[in-house]
Amino acid sequence: MRVDVVMPQMGESIAEGTITRWIKTVGEKVEREEPIFEISTDKVDAEIPSPSAGVLVEIRAKEGETVEVNRVVAVIETEAGATAGAAAPAAPTAAVTSAPPPKPADERRFVSPVVREIAREHAIDPEQLSGTGAGGRVTKKDILAHIERAPQAPAAAPVPSTAPASREAASRREPSGPAPWQTRQPDPPTFPAEGKTVRQPMTQMRRKIAEHMIDSRRTSAHVHSVFEIDMTRVVRLRERQRSAYLELHGTKLTFMPFLVKCVCDGLRAWPIVNASVEGAEVVYRKELNIGIAVALDWGLIVPVIRAADELSIAGLAKRINDLAERARTKKLNPDEVHGGTFTITNPGSFGGLYGLPIINQPQVAILGMGAIQKRPVVVDDAIAIRSM
Repeated sequence: MRVDVVMPQMGESIAEGTITRWIKTVGEKVEREEPIFEISTDKVDAEIPSPSAGVLVEIRAKEGETVEVNRVVAVIETEAGATAGAAAPAAPTAAVTSAPPPKPADERRFVSPVVREIAREHAIDPEQLSGTGAGGRVTKKDILAHIERAPQAPAAAPVPSTAPASREAASRREPSGPAPWQTRQPDPPTFPAEGKTVRQPMTQMRRKIAEHMIDSRRTSAHVHSVFEIDMTRVVRLRERQRSAYLELHGTKLTFMPFLVKCVCDGLRAWPIVNASVEGAEVVYRKELNIGIAVALDWGLIVPVIRAADELSIAGLAKRINDLAERARTKKLNPDEVHGGTFTITNPGSFGGLYGLPIINQPQVAILGMGAIQKRPVVVDDAIAIRSM
C-alpha cells in the first residue's frame, strides 16, 4: 500500500514551505511519527513526521525547493501489518511534538542538541544513560538529574567545544572564559585554496526576518527609551535558590521568568501597551501572550507564552525553557509562534549593554533586556556595588 506524504500547513496564513533537509533517503525504512524531512517557513522551522510505517520509495521535491501546502513531496510503501486506514492519512499540521520511536540496538538514539551539548560539557556519553523520553530518549531533565546524582565522580578530561557559553554567565558578563560574542557566532566560512569569497544562500527564515524588520520600520514610528534597573535583589535571590530550585522543579532558574513577571505587571498597569494595530484601528487585548525571542544558528524565532500572567515564576521558568529547547530542536507547533501581544528580546545574553530592538508587528512595543553587570552606583548618598 502506497501512502502520500504531503507538505503540511504550518499555520493558517502559511501557503508554502521550503524543504531544507531530507532526514530519510529513498529505500530507507521509517517508523510512523518518525521525522523524515525538515521544512522552513517564515514563522517556524520544523521536522515533519511520517504518516505511516514503511519504506520511503520516492522523493518528489528536492532540498531547497519551496512547495505549496498539500502538494505530495514523497511516497511511502507500507509494510505488512502497518496501521489500517493509512491509505488516506491526514496531512500533519504541526511539527513533531514527541521523540522518534525506539530504534534498533545497532543505531544510536536521537539526542537533542541541548542534551548533546550538556553531555559534551560534562564528558558524558548519553548512550550510557537511561532515558525517560519517548522511545527511551534521554531528555534534558534526565542528564541534569544524572549530573546532580554524581557530584563526587572524578572529573573527566574536558571536551573541546565551540558551543555557546551558558546564558547566565553571558548575561552577567562573567570575567572568566571567552566573551559571549566569541562563542556564539556561527561557524566561519571555509575558503577554497584559491579564492577570496564564498557564496552561501540565505535561509528562508533569514530572508523573511529581514523583510519583516524593514516592514516594521516602515509601519511604526520607533521611539527608544533606555532605563537602568537595579537587579541586585533578584541576582542574590537566584544565587541562593538556584540549586534547590533545580532539584525541586527540574529546570534552571534564569532571569527571564522574573522579567516576564514584571512585564505582565506592567502591562496590567498600562493596558494600552498590550495592543496591536490593524489598519486604522488599535486592538486592545485582555490576554497577556508574551513572546520570547530565541536566537537560532539559522535565524530567530519568537515562541509565545499564552496567558503568561496566570503562571508562577516556576511555571514561567518551565514554559520558557521548554519553548526555547523545542525551538532549537525544531519541535514547536504552529500555534506556539502566533498570537503574541508583547515581545521580549535579550541582547544582553550576547554581552551588549543594551540593544535597540525592532517592534514585532502588529504589536505596538517590544522590550530589550541588556547585560546584567556589577557597577558602582550611588545608593542613599553612598557608593555601593550593585548588579545593574
